[in-house]
Amino acid sequence: MLRRCLWILAASAVLIFLAPHDSLAQVVKAGPPACPTIALTFDLCPVRKGAGFDQALVDYLIEHKIPATFFMSGQWIAKHDPEVEQLLGIGFFEVGTHGEVHAHLPMQNADEQRNEILGPVKLLSEHYAHEAVLFRPPFGEYNDVTVDVVRTLGLRFIQWNIESGDPDPKLSADQIVARIDKRAKGGSIVVLHANGKGTHTRQVIQRLTTEVLPRKGLTPTTVSDLLSCMPSR
Repeated sequence: MLRRCLWILAASAVLIFLAPHDSLAQVVKAGPPACPTIALTFDLCPVRKGAGFDQALVDYLIEHKIPATFFMSGQWIAKHDPEVEQLLGIGFFEVGTHGEVHAHLPMQNADEQRNEILGPVKLLSEHYAHEAVLFRPPFGEYNDVTVDVVRTLGLRFIQWNIESGDPDPKLSADQIVARIDKRAKGGSIVVLHANGKGTHTRQVIQRLTTEVLPRKGLTPTTVSDLLSCMPSR
């Protein structure tokens, strides 16, 4: 009897220890490290000032046929119909979502999180016939409730393992490139911004795609293609 009780206690302890880890394991921060590809991702969050869209950056990506993944918030979509249409119309671009109003999800309950996450998904589906399956939480913040809601909605939870820091006005283009260069490797997911908050983002992308990534033997790709990569043996 004592042995049985001890076994139950031990099993319970293991379950308590593993539960958060198992749920957080669904959060994707990188792809297969053996694949020589890297995902350049751009958040499109609401902004208080400015156009809210880095057209020069997007034009550069299109001109040079650089695959990219964009995460749009609901508020941003509502104010940028032509830009949404443009991004959806590029075959080597991928569009995911980034919450409705860019809220701090861990401060919300499950229903509130569900509404925040589902808003732009419904908007893209109903107004643009686009079924978004990738989700990135605002500010990169989440808790176990967020993970459960995202799973229930059938979305894929995408984070990153390289933070470019491009919205920081104190960082120069050289510093941002150096940050990415230091960490970039096969399977990496880089977070940047295409809403105009990154003053040097276009210059950074130009240097990454012409200097850094070729030197490292890495090719830009979308998040979905990165995650479906089958490493060669």
